[in-house]
Amino acid sequence: MKNITLIGMPGSGKSTLGVLLAKTLGFGFVDTDLVIQQREGDLLQNILDKVGTEAFLDLEADAICSVDCDKTVIAPGGSVICRERGIEHLRALGPVVYLRIPCDVLERRIHNMGSRGIAFRPGETLKDIYDYRTPLYEKYADIVVDGDKGSLEETLAAVLQALIGM
Repeated sequence: MKNITLIGMPGSGKSTLGVLLAKTLGFGFVDTDLVIQQREGDLLQNILDKVGTEAFLDLEADAICSVDCDKTVIAPGGSVICRERGIEHLRALGPVVYLRIPCDVLERRIHNMGSRGIAFRPGETLKDIYDYRTPLYEKYADIVVDGDKGSLEETLAAVLQALIGM
């Protein structure tokens, strides 16, 4: 297996689980939000505030398309599925795992919507984003894992089991 990409909503645990998965497999780890910050020389929220949501999504897709790695777990931002070229690039690098989390769980986890660097339009709520993105996560995922059914270790085990079954 060349690479594994974890997709899902902000707060779904992509980065946390991604580091554990990388350690378990002996892979590297890339958080594409950090790639964006390094390329742009600023924090995600500042970039969003400066350029707006649509331009940010284009910058994100550019950054994701620049990712070229091997034996790496990739954790992109939750908006990766908003630009087809970005998610298709990741799909070409290896299997894509969607960490599915119910919206009410995400609402309890995320307390900093306005400063976390989440790509949303003025007036949109987390539920609006969730309803828009969920079908796209399901469309692009090779594997869907329920990320709220147990501990982090149980979710890790479920991801590993699903990858073995591919």
